[in-house]
Amino acid sequence: MRSASLFSVEGKIAVVTGASSGLGQGAASLLAAHGAQVVAIARRADALAAWSEQTPGETAILAADLSDRSCLADVAAQAAKPFGAPDILISAAGINTRRPADEMTDADWDVTQNLNVAAPFFVAKYMVPGMREKGWGRIINFASLQSRRAFANGISYGASKGAVEQMTRAMAETWSASGITANALAPGFFHTELTAPVFADPDLAARNAGQTCIGRNGQVRDMDGPMMFLCSAASDYVTGQVLFVDGGYTAK
Repeated sequence: MRSASLFSVEGKIAVVTGASSGLGQGAASLLAAHGAQVVAIARRADALAAWSEQTPGETAILAADLSDRSCLADVAAQAAKPFGAPDILISAAGINTRRPADEMTDADWDVTQNLNVAAPFFVAKYMVPGMREKGWGRIINFASLQSRRAFANGISYGASKGAVEQMTRAMAETWSASGITANALAPGFFHTELTAPVFADPDLAARNAGQTCIGRNGQVRDMDGPMMFLCSAASDYVTGQVLFVDGGYTAK
């Protein structure tokens, strides 16, 4: 297979959650630019509409609050309407309340686990039958540095991202024999809405950059290569893995 076709997503149908900003929006734009038909899902309809208007390619948008587990079956059904059953699911929606452990509330805990863990699983569950019928599918979850390391005020987020790592392996064990691979990307420190409190402190941002082997924090485009790899035929024999895209943060 030629290298160009090896990494191709042209003609594939992709659903990206958390697509109104940050790494989710970066993934949606990347796939649309490379010929995929992209359904972008997020809470903010206005942000989705603005993204769709300025993004070349075939796109559709769906506003939904994925922390509400009662809506996930309907969201999956609606996401298949514009272009058909998805080939690729990228679950980038997430939340980090940064609530200290001693101040954790039921609501903070529940919204974190529902959005970061339950939504990726149940949306995938509802989309897998269509992938299985095609004999091909890609599920890309978002893990984190906190899948492996503890950070201050990160107990609910860290618990959710540890769960995502193990859930990804379990998805792979369950569905890969049907041609559906499941992997996760674990970003380091990227300046997005989710990490805005970190980057609001220049000294902290600089310390995080210094912890990497490369010597800088991540930029959205740094996710492009790993994302294309996991979404394409290039990763046919890769499943159940977590790829850290962190500039070597976890290597030190």
